[in-house]
Amino acid sequence: MSHILIQNIRILAGVDPSGCRPMAKGEAMCQLPVIENAYLWVEGPVVKAFGPQSECPDIPDARKVDAVGRLVLPAWCDSHTHLVFAATRESEFVGRIQGLSYEEIAQRGGGILNSARRLNEMPEEALFEVSWERLQEVRRKGTGAIEIKSGYGLNLEAELKMLRVIRRLKEKSGMLIKSTFLGAHALPLEFRSRRSDYIRQLIEAWIPAVAHEQLADYLDVFCEKGFFTPEETGRILDAGARWGLKGKIHVNQFHSIGGVQTAIRHSALSVDHLEVMTKEDITDLASSTVIPTLLPSAPFFLNDPYPPARQLIDAGMGVALATDFNPGSSPSGSMPLVLTLACTQMGMTPEEAIQAATLNGAYAMEVQDLAGSIAPGQFANLIITQPASALAYLPYAFGTDWIDTVLLNGDPVAPGAFRLF
Repeated sequence: MSHILIQNIRILAGVDPSGCRPMAKGEAMCQLPVIENAYLWVEGPVVKAFGPQSECPDIPDARKVDAVGRLVLPAWCDSHTHLVFAATRESEFVGRIQGLSYEEIAQRGGGILNSARRLNEMPEEALFEVSWERLQEVRRKGTGAIEIKSGYGLNLEAELKMLRVIRRLKEKSGMLIKSTFLGAHALPLEFRSRRSDYIRQLIEAWIPAVAHEQLADYLDVFCEKGFFTPEETGRILDAGARWGLKGKIHVNQFHSIGGVQTAIRHSALSVDHLEVMTKEDITDLASSTVIPTLLPSAPFFLNDPYPPARQLIDAGMGVALATDFNPGSSPSGSMPLVLTLACTQMGMTPEEAIQAATLNGAYAMEVQDLAGSIAPGQFANLIITQPASALAYLPYAFGTDWIDTVLLNGDPVAPGAFRLF
């Protein structure tokens, strides 16, 4: 078994000696546990030990890495993406520049329906290949665990194709990947006057088919005006629950229509987006166990309001951060960019943003026992930075490629591409 000993670490962040750190909430989100002038011992795919450099053990057969002046932190846990898609949508980007809203583009057959057409035309092998390239890109940017949704098929065959691609990505990469079935992403044009028929086949045929093939961990619904109502969302969530699929729900992206309350009543794991929140939404969410997941890249790209992260945290909640990587509203899988937007646009501190992008993201995917912290026995999913003076440098230096090395399961993700390995 290989050993790596990383020494003279300026700041080792996100440490958890007990291996059972709770999700960071409220004031605790600012309390990112760190060790200054530290060492970290990696044994095979997992973290073996860590501590002050003065207590560094002698491991004769270890590969020694001198990280003097550098920071080490857990790899990102990106708990909301649509990474599997057929083609980009830059023509719609131009339309938005010319004044069209996201909803107007969708009503003209663009948006999700555009992606669905392109995906239905693409063979599964080609879809896997383009998705694999995107996965490699986000790995190089420090993502060590990721959730990926279907939702661009909008018919059973194409949705299953997407979910099979997600399974293949997991098998080939060895990454922590969670899969979410998002059949309720939009109504296909042929069902615009038969929405009850579409929902019925989702509930009676599609969800059972996905469950029988064990292709998904979660179920998602786009609960929004023009898409799916809270009542429809509740029925779909109930159907998923009968097949063992918890909810991770798109809510409050453009309007507050009761999606937060629906998610709470149906015991969803997370509510994602939350750009538009009422006082009632915040109060209700604060009294629940549902995890608010914020996706600042989407309002950045759409020029929409940002989620009220400060209000959520000040109400005692723990928020997660994710990229929403997709071809329409967030064509970026960069968690470092998300970190910067969280600080500059949503008022989060660097420590809060890092916890939201690591530990809390892991909780939003239920992989907190494996990732999101630096803990004995957890996977050695690590980011080693270029020399940096403080954690605040990471969101501050948004145009700098400050990641030197990414280790996933103890291995560099692109051997030969980094200075330290």
